Amino acid sequence: MVPPAFRSAVEGLRSAQLRPELEVEPTRPPQRLAPHAYAVEAAVVDGDEDLADGRLVLLHDPSGHDAWKGTFRLVTLVRAELEPEMAADPLLPEVCWTWLTGALDARGLAYGEAGGTVTRAGSHYFGALSARRPATQIEIRASWTPREGRSGVPDVAAHLAAWGDLLCQLAGLPPSESADAAVVTLPQRRGPQIP
Repeated sequence: MVPPAFRSAVEGLRSAQLRPELEVEPTRPPQRLAPHAYAVEAAVVDGDEDLADGRLVLLHDPSGHDAWKGTFRLVTLVRAELEPEMAADPLLPEVCWTWLTGALDARGLAYGEAGGTVTRAGSHYFGALSARRPATQIEIRASWTPREGRSGVPDVAAHLAAWGDLLCQLAGLPPSESADAAVVTLPQRRGPQIP
């Protein structure tokens, strides 16, 4: 039986108001992370090209989970291709992590137990693929516990919107109008830019 709190959280995800640059659709969630799970995948698209993409999974364990310090957990993987000059920047991982926490903070969201990794991966092509230029990708894997409101259900729609803001920032788009005024607008170029 699906708990009412989880059903309500999923409805919140389905009704979330997101940036128009995002293409979002439900996808199959992982089966063994929690008793209940729901997942969406999204891409920031420019014409036929994906500028950034990712997956967000909502987990729910009605009994609670010690590591989560709550009954809900959000888990994400987002990635985007980098401009070559950004790939070598030693501050890139720290900046990308602050984009995640900044997106949550800019919407005034309460969360805890945030953790994750930022990975830079480079590809060099050889043989029949040698005509391709080297590529570097940034990947953020993270999870956090959205704090539950009085109803016992976190505002996961707002967390999804913040996650969408992160994805758009990785794609190099400026912050949404609802983002904090202190956020620096990035140049309109493909891939994330460090201010």
